[in-house]
Amino acid sequence: MSFTYYNQDNAPEAAREELAASQKAFGWIPNLHAVMAEAPTVLTAYKQLHELFQQTSFNSAELTVIWQTINVENSCHYCVPAHSMIAKMMSVDSQLIQALVDNEPLPDEKLQTLKDTTLALMRHRGQLTEAELNDFKAAGYGNQQLLEILLGLAQKTISNYTNHLANTELDEAFKD
Repeated sequence: MSFTYYNQDNAPEAAREELAASQKAFGWIPNLHAVMAEAPTVLTAYKQLHELFQQTSFNSAELTVIWQTINVENSCHYCVPAHSMIAKMMSVDSQLIQALVDNEPLPDEKLQTLKDTTLALMRHRGQLTEAELNDFKAAGYGNQQLLEILLGLAQKTISNYTNHLANTELDEAFKD
């Protein structure tokens, strides 16, 4: 099945405002947004989840750990490089970005615990062991952050799976 890359001229009416906002924010319409425009509510939901996730208690490095852990685990050919660029724009340490992309141990114990917890939530469908919960809390996180990880999971599930279905072409701006 092939997907259409929509723009402001040919998109369904309900997606045009979102695409205009993407154009304004990025200077172009990211291919992921162009594909999602096929289902305007999906595009809107994805963008709202992205915005909401950035309003959580996580800092830039922690947001990146969650995003990239999910992207790498789901083998998303589009989101891994896209979020690497976003992380650089957010001034996240390049060593951390590379360790996440390469799926290597992280240079910070607290961030490693965040990665491990995110993976456990994904792999065990939201069910954590007592030991995993204790490690997460010992690292300085709490119930609020557990729930906030789920918000990141929701956002990245939409984008990762869309990219798998559509085989979304990587935008030039996201290429190294």
